[in-house]
Amino acid sequence: MKTYSKNLIVTLDDLDELNHVNNVRYIQWVNQIAKAHWFANATQEMLDQYFWVLISHQIDYKRQIFLGDTVKLKTYVKLCEGVTSLRVVEVLVNNKRCAYSETKWCFMNIDSKRPSRISPEIIALF
Repeated sequence: MKTYSKNLIVTLDDLDELNHVNNVRYIQWVNQIAKAHWFANATQEMLDQYFWVLISHQIDYKRQIFLGDTVKLKTYVKLCEGVTSLRVVEVLVNNKRCAYSETKWCFMNIDSKRPSRISPEIIALF
């Protein structure tokens, strides 16, 4: 299991009417870090042949995040089976978990737009 992470700073655009990060923004961050992880590890040949589709999404909110906070998004693939993978994303501020997400993704062939078995070569990336 190889982790991938990136940091960001909370801006006004991330906030809701209660002046903390909007729940929708967490979901966007989960999607962004998953895509960034794929693009950072996949070869151009893989990118030309495959893409991922989100099947299901669960997120647990633990702590509020506020304007100016530095957020660490940390992700890893927990499991790959057949055509699907289970990805974990942790949202952290000062090493404290603010949210935890598990998302299930389906590996797709670009040409056929159909699910494709995840090869050992792809699994090895994560």
